[in-house]
Amino acid sequence: MITSREFAELSVADVAGACGESSIAVVPVGAIEQHGPHLPLVTDALVAEAAARAAVAERGEELDLWLLPTLSYGRSVEHVWAAGTLSLSTTTFAAVLDDIGRSVAAAGFRRIVFVNGHGGNISEIQTALRDIRHRHGLLTFAANTFVPVEKDESFAETEQGLGIHGGAMETSLMLHLRPELVDMSAARTRVPSSMNENRHVRFGGSVAFGWLSDDFGPDGYLGDPTRATPEAGKRGFTALVDVLGDQLAEVSRFDFANYQ
Repeated sequence: MITSREFAELSVADVAGACGESSIAVVPVGAIEQHGPHLPLVTDALVAEAAARAAVAERGEELDLWLLPTLSYGRSVEHVWAAGTLSLSTTTFAAVLDDIGRSVAAAGFRRIVFVNGHGGNISEIQTALRDIRHRHGLLTFAANTFVPVEKDESFAETEQGLGIHGGAMETSLMLHLRPELVDMSAARTRVPSSMNENRHVRFGGSVAFGWLSDDFGPDGYLGDPTRATPEAGKRGFTALVDVLGDQLAEVSRFDFANYQ
């Protein structure tokens, strides 16, 4: 008897009856990488899994969602200078995503959504969406957990848009989800605000630039985690799950036949 929306808890006999044309495979993708001295290596994977799990719990029956096991390893080349970072190569990461897509298609799904918690995974996942679509026929999607969180204006004045790794909201999320893993005594402000004086070469500017996390200091994080609170984390997580639920609802309705 099927009692949850956890794909890995199904038996082989369950899969054929449970997973079909309407089913959506939800795959959390994260990273195991340094997040400064105040946050654990598992931060990105933990947030992605928690958000995906909560969205599936809330809307799984309605939208026919199935939560797949988290892919905790990602592409973290910008953090490999730090002990503890476990990074896949671009080739390996692409192959793993493709293998997951192939397997999901073989299980009877028509749609797959990668719920990504790490910015360094974005370009590879976007490439994989087209490759999986081409090779395996799935409708492919990706949602980034940090997009709705970054719209929270609570820390805009102090972080100036630069709290992108280990900053106030990411730290707040961890204080809400797993406070025992956070060391606030090690948190310091790391906001290179002078970068925002650039017109083009800046985060969010018109000129992209390659960077490693220790380019901005030996601690490898950006933002002001000293401002983090569990209350802000709860608010941010609730907003994240709400947005993800709405995104998954739209995914469930999306079909190219509607646009021909």
